Amino acid sequence: MKRHPAPLSRGFAPFASHDARVLILGTLPGQASLAAQQYYAQPRNAFWTILQALTGIARDAPYDARLAGLRAQRIALWDVCAAAHRPGSLDARIDLATLRPNRFAEFYATHPQLELLCLNGQTAARLYARYVVPQLDARARVLRLRVLPSTSPAHASVPLADKRAAWLAALREVG
Repeated sequence: MKRHPAPLSRGFAPFASHDARVLILGTLPGQASLAAQQYYAQPRNAFWTILQALTGIARDAPYDARLAGLRAQRIALWDVCAAAHRPGSLDARIDLATLRPNRFAEFYATHPQLELLCLNGQTAARLYARYVVPQLDARARVLRLRVLPSTSPAHASVPLADKRAAWLAALREVG
């Protein structure tokens, strides 16, 4: 019997205003986020808790209000992967043979005010370096880049206070 390939998980369009100064990149939305069609919808993910502490955007506000708060702060969200096969939500389960990166050259060209790229975890950083950087022009390659502790509940070895401090230090770089 012929086996059909598993369907790819597909990421979201970037959330970004034209004047965004910070881009936060994850790897690929997990199952809870895909089901809700919202960035960082997994309730145990610390992303919105950390952003609340740094920006004042209430983590339990309606999703549209949280996005409006990010827009006002000139923060954009996206993922390294446009699509990939990944059973479950763990980044370690991403099938690299199926990975399709997002189109960053186009994004950077239409968002010239970006100053800082924050990578949400080591896996996002590794995938960005391997699949995205080789395709970028010189301007995009020199964009300030910070690898931050993952907000994922799978990265529980780093205490929330330490994650928050690292994220705060990075976001302070753009005032």
